[in-house]
Amino acid sequence: MKILNGEELAGFIKERQRILVRDMAKKPKLLIIRDSDNPVITKYVNLKIQYGEDIGVIVEDYRAKDSADIADKIEAANNDDNISGIILQLPIIEKERTDELTNLIQPKKDVDGLSEHGAFDSATATAINWLLAGYDIKLDNKKIAIVGRGKLVGAPLYKMFTNSNYDVSLFHRGDDLTKLKQYDIIITATGVPGLISSSLVAPGSVIVDAGTASEKGVLKGDLTDEVRKRKDLTAITPKIGGVGPLTVTALFDHVIESII
Repeated sequence: MKILNGEELAGFIKERQRILVRDMAKKPKLLIIRDSDNPVITKYVNLKIQYGEDIGVIVEDYRAKDSADIADKIEAANNDDNISGIILQLPIIEKERTDELTNLIQPKKDVDGLSEHGAFDSATATAINWLLAGYDIKLDNKKIAIVGRGKLVGAPLYKMFTNSNYDVSLFHRGDDLTKLKQYDIIITATGVPGLISSSLVAPGSVIVDAGTASEKGVLKGDLTDEVRKRKDLTAITPKIGGVGPLTVTALFDHVIESII
């Protein structure tokens, strides 16, 4: 069984990025806007800050007071030539305003790929594509299930795979998950710990867990421990170091590309 280790792939791309940024006359700058100190959010923001330092990209972490402050900061950043990319770190407190606020980001600076007219694909969807390709997981003639249709992962990945003419189905809350046993590849990103149990997974499946949630301060994915103990799967992401590292790598690829 293959372990889909995103950290290994990210390391090669990161070195290429470091060399590329080193030779740039003007260093890229990423602005992260958030309105929460949720531990999951803080973890991922800190990862991005450290990654930026490692490859020479400037990263600013801005803590907004409210949605009006977020909108003002985005507008100012859109007009700031020193800022290459803008991220609205999700979820925000006023979740109902997510689309409105992400769509304020200038397309060429939407490096997370979340706005309706952004210049880049979703960073997480890109990372999942890279991960599967990097471990030679073929998608042609496979039945693919995406569990969760969130703005960060499920929805953009479904669009990406549909545009590539893959056989893909999208599962949402309330759908019959027992049907997952009919699929060759399962990509889950719901943020519901333990949602995907071993009974839902057929032998030989490829499982990508892109779900993240915090349970008593511990980060959890969508898979139960029983799924990870299976020996009859084709491939699976590890508890830590699967999609996450490559998401950060894809994000910074977009930041660099935005000024090349």
